[in-house]
Amino acid sequence: MNLLQHLINGLILGHAYALVAIGWTVLLGVARLVNFGHGQIYMLGAFVTWWAVARLGLPYPVAIGFAIGAGLLLGLIMQAAMLRLTFEQDLVSIMIVTLGFGHVMRGVAGLVFGGNPQVLETPLSYVDFELGGAWITGQDVMIVVVAIAVFALLRFGLERGALGRTARMVAEDPKLAQLAGIDVRRVYFSVFAFEGAAVALAAALVAPRTPILTNIGFEEVIITFVVVVLGGIGSVGGSYVAGVALGMFTALFGGFVSPAYASTAAFGLLILVLVLRPGGFALGARAGR
Repeated sequence: MNLLQHLINGLILGHAYALVAIGWTVLLGVARLVNFGHGQIYMLGAFVTWWAVARLGLPYPVAIGFAIGAGLLLGLIMQAAMLRLTFEQDLVSIMIVTLGFGHVMRGVAGLVFGGNPQVLETPLSYVDFELGGAWITGQDVMIVVVAIAVFALLRFGLERGALGRTARMVAEDPKLAQLAGIDVRRVYFSVFAFEGAAVALAAALVAPRTPILTNIGFEEVIITFVVVVLGGIGSVGGSYVAGVALGMFTALFGGFVSPAYASTAAFGLLILVLVLRPGGFALGARAGR
């Protein structure tokens, strides 16, 4: 495989990483919370997309809408169950509850969809073209385009819109924001709903590139954690840069060294960056600052 193919693979993988992580970036920036069920929402989003296409026979764009709706609903359900903990900022309990939700979602997926790997085929997967001896599919192009669009819209909204001002107030001091007339409860629900919808969208776009299994959620949580920390907590632009950088690093390391140690190398890179640059690649707008 030539260098250009590795670079293209890294670019696609990096945009996929960034898209998977954006929901958690906003959650950390606005609510100062984490969701360790994030990966399982990704897994369910992938299964829902596959089920809508393979079992219901729906067009792929409609299946993406199904997945986004399922992710949004899961986010709302999780926040409803944790609303008191969210207001109290009880991080330990929230970590335990979200881990529990993750295990429940994995079990439900196993019962409903079975334990066999599934393959999601889309019309774009069959559209491929050559670029300087390297190959790229229509699905790959869609991942990159949608990721750029989502990050651009989010940065614009956070920097210039009322959404950004509200998010910053809630992130800095939820109680003060409530006294200022902001419906903090609605903000928290909106953030969890956005996180669920965003990761489900990522799943619907990325799932055609890999087999869909009930255990893929754990890997997605690890990737999300690395991207969010490297990018700087709550930094939208930083998460994009970190996702693309991690994708390029993983593709090149896997291509020229060994894919078996790519995850180990990624964590080594994380440690090195945090030692040299504790704030990560944070730049531009933060979700909560």
